[in-house]
Amino acid sequence: MAKSPKHDGLRSISTRGTPEPGRIAQTVSIVTPTATPVKSKAHAPATEPPRRGRRPGRPKSRRQSHGSAWHWRQTDCWYYTLPGTKKRVSLLDEDGVRIRGKENKEKARLALARVTLVEQGELAAAPTPDGEWLVARVCSEYIQYCDRGVTNKNISAGHRATAVAHLNDLCKFCGALPVAQLKKTHIRTWVESHKGWKSSATERSALTLVIAAFNYCQDNHDVPSPLKGLKKPTSKPRLHSLSTEEEATLLKAAAPHFRDFLFAANHTGLRPFCELARLKAEDVEEGPRGMMWRVYSSKTDKTRKIPVRPEVADLTRRLLESAPKGSGKTLFRTVTGKAWSKVNGVAKFCELRKKLKWDKDPGKKRYSSYSCRHTFAHRMLSGYWNGGTGCSVETLAELIGDTPKVAFDHYGREWGQHFQDPLWNAIGVKCTPSVGGFVSAQRPDASAVATEFAGHNSTPHAPRNPT
Repeated sequence: MAKSPKHDGLRSISTRGTPEPGRIAQTVSIVTPTATPVKSKAHAPATEPPRRGRRPGRPKSRRQSHGSAWHWRQTDCWYYTLPGTKKRVSLLDEDGVRIRGKENKEKARLALARVTLVEQGELAAAPTPDGEWLVARVCSEYIQYCDRGVTNKNISAGHRATAVAHLNDLCKFCGALPVAQLKKTHIRTWVESHKGWKSSATERSALTLVIAAFNYCQDNHDVPSPLKGLKKPTSKPRLHSLSTEEEATLLKAAAPHFRDFLFAANHTGLRPFCELARLKAEDVEEGPRGMMWRVYSSKTDKTRKIPVRPEVADLTRRLLESAPKGSGKTLFRTVTGKAWSKVNGVAKFCELRKKLKWDKDPGKKRYSSYSCRHTFAHRMLSGYWNGGTGCSVETLAELIGDTPKVAFDHYGREWGQHFQDPLWNAIGVKCTPSVGGFVSAQRPDASAVATEFAGHNSTPHAPRNPT
């Protein structure tokens, strides 16, 4: 019997039906499946469930690029995300207010650009042709102008020092930028980069100096100022003054030498460190009506003569015993015999605030040595020493060494009777000296404060020699 050929893994299956004579039956080859290893579930790839919000299989697309400003409907504000984090940060406009409204996308984009400029630091400038003015050159010209003013005694040394500090800081930020490329946004970004400028007065002072530098170059070198119309923070009235009870508490807690200094500042209104601390025996004059002081202010570079109250005159005569004419000593000195400086005065007042726990009070923590000047202005305008009849703003300006406009902006608008009384009279309310609280409630205690002060200083004290 003939054997059929063998096929590995193959077998022949005849087609249905009987083949016709003379034809070979057709066969179909079937491959026997081999067993394949089954992977364990641990190695099986996990299928990612479809995300909500889009159809499975649809590629994800971003509506905007990374690092852009985005609007959050829940708060109706604009934000940006810090790189490398998921933290959102609010975008603020030039006034420090959150940008709201979905329609303000352009404002949000500009705010994000300002933030990016601050993070990048100094602004790099493109190559400039010869003779083109840079921001650094403008600052240098103004500083040289201040140097000449100090030499000629037309500008105070304090103004020059402040100008040097602020303008050099501006040059670190954008000193290499051409003046033609400088924008107001650059100056605003520079201001916003100083997180330590918590007071609007500091920001106003810095902007005033920068604008003055560009205006000087425009007037003297025909360099157009790009900062025309730059807005500065409005000056706020200085309304923190000491009450009679607070003054008595402060004087009682102060050391004898600092007590004399604060008492004189409260009753004369002099600038503490550039006027009162420099007073000498040669500046004291006795007249038929009482004592007068000749006061020189390094801030304004002017000299004025002011009368002083009897209690201040008594204190001055006592201090003249240890600092007579020709000695070269100032009347108000520290315990080591040196003139009061701003550093020492600020440190001493900070110690008093902590000692009296005023640093925990939201209102009293703002008190400083300069508050004595504000207190004097408040008392003069309210008639504290004159039976409730306040002085005019012009008289106050002469006493404290300010212009009438500055005195009115700082004190007169809020405290001046000559400004407030016509407003009350216009609506039919008559004002009397006994009405108002400050005069009637505190005036009787003024003599008590002076008496208590005299009791603290009944024995003269001499400055201790440094060892």
